[in-house]
Amino acid sequence: MSDHAPASNAPASPVKSMDAIMALCKRRGFIYQASEIYGGINGFWDYGPLGAQLKKNLRDAWWQDMIMRPCWGKQGPGGREVRCVPLETCIVQHPRVWQASGHLAGFADLMRKCPKCGHFVRADQLWDTIVQSSEWFASLIQEFEPSPEGTQTPQMNADRLLKWARTKGKKLAPNLALVRNPEVTLSWLVTRVNGQPTAPPDVIEILRHLATEQLNATGLQDPCTRCGAVLGEPAPFKLMFETWAGLTQTEDNKVYLRPETAQGIFVQFKNVVDTNRIKIPFGIGNTGKSFRNEITPRNFTFRSREFEQAELEFFCPPDESLEWYKFWRDFRMEWWKSIGLAGENLILREHEKDELSFYSQGTSDVEYRFPFTAPGFGELEGIAHRGNYDLTQHQKESGAKMEYNDTERGELLPNGQRRGERYLPHCIEPAAGLDRGVLAILCEAYTKDESRPSPEFMKFHPRLAPIKAAVFPLVAKDGMPEIAEKLHKELTDRFWRVGAIETDEKQTIGKRYARMDEAGCPYCFTIDSDTLKDQTVTVRDRDTGSQERIGIDNVSGFLADKLQV
Repeated sequence: MSDHAPASNAPASPVKSMDAIMALCKRRGFIYQASEIYGGINGFWDYGPLGAQLKKNLRDAWWQDMIMRPCWGKQGPGGREVRCVPLETCIVQHPRVWQASGHLAGFADLMRKCPKCGHFVRADQLWDTIVQSSEWFASLIQEFEPSPEGTQTPQMNADRLLKWARTKGKKLAPNLALVRNPEVTLSWLVTRVNGQPTAPPDVIEILRHLATEQLNATGLQDPCTRCGAVLGEPAPFKLMFETWAGLTQTEDNKVYLRPETAQGIFVQFKNVVDTNRIKIPFGIGNTGKSFRNEITPRNFTFRSREFEQAELEFFCPPDESLEWYKFWRDFRMEWWKSIGLAGENLILREHEKDELSFYSQGTSDVEYRFPFTAPGFGELEGIAHRGNYDLTQHQKESGAKMEYNDTERGELLPNGQRRGERYLPHCIEPAAGLDRGVLAILCEAYTKDESRPSPEFMKFHPRLAPIKAAVFPLVAKDGMPEIAEKLHKELTDRFWRVGAIETDEKQTIGKRYARMDEAGCPYCFTIDSDTLKDQTVTVRDRDTGSQERIGIDNVSGFLADKLQV
């Protein structure tokens, strides 16, 4: 799936600074680079105290709304009850699981390796990578003049290109043909531009000319994103992490870290049916870590090598599957809106026919406009109609019978019962990435308002906020700390299951409010001199900064109402 879906027609708000969001995440303990004291390890991230609670709250919200009370008690197609059960499966599965699923044979990206610097790049992302992150391209493109109106061919000045090749190019792209042999390379390009082409060259064709030294012998070639050398041919690169189970590290003992949680559900489908009094249609939900050996992890936690998924496999009769697909597609979009992603940054995109897997009758993506994908969108969750492909594959590979005996279908018998019908159920798969979900929540919540005393704050939905409330004594004397401590304990005893209750008596009250704003705490309760007189406290709202007085005995009820718990 592309990280950069097309932009919507709706006007976008100003793009937030990803650097500012990442800085706040580090400063306030949402997300850290894994193994940071050793220089970090690319593609792996740790969650700090606030991030761990935020992620837990997102996971719990998914669990509650997908497993414990699916779809908030809504009825499915035909007035059917939506029923789901939980499952927890191992990270390491039998290797034949991945043989059956097709991951061993086909779970690979085509990669291209630079023979000079050894850098790898995904073949299908080469030009996006060059345009977005190549240092030498960013420098070289400044030597071009804008394209004349109505064309895609930028204006070029040979003298400027020669000067760049002999100065900046030697440092930034020493292996680019333009740098190695500028006169010959430019002569090929001038011939192309000044000839009578059917269409003038665009930027990509021009760059390919600048990467090609022996045009007649090789044809146009593609440059390395780092050093400019001609890239090797595309070759498959396995995305699955390999390890061994047993005493010897041989092919016979090789196993894999799972690239998705879904296959564990499919291989346990028969056991779930046999050991639970549950009938189709029903879903099996699973959350947990998955691993993919991404060549170019990027964009903070968006594309990582270790990540957490929340997946549901919903099994239904084949003739009802399209209705259930539409039901889950619409609900999952509604769910993301309900936890704070409502607005122009969230879209539901139905896949075109040429995007669908051969076994799929429909797939939609819930997509979010991240700062690094703007004005386009990045995938947050996929809702796929998988047919009976997975159960069929595991039935063939394992020999186990996966058919479901549906006693509510089939011919009506004289005794009033149904004969029953055996079939392989179709499956609808809403598959969400929890790490991407947390990232989207962080990006959406990040708000900057220079008119406020504390200009940065995190506008989390109260259900997800890692800190639900803070209790502050205005000053650390006159009995205020003791009252604050008592109220803090009361709120902690009631709300500890949904998040933290903070207390702090150091620094000015304004600085304490600012710290809670950055942490995304929705409400602060301040004990002051009036509390000693009339047993009221000041409530400060994070989003508006407004304040009101309420009775100290009403604080717990006030917070419960706001948090809806």
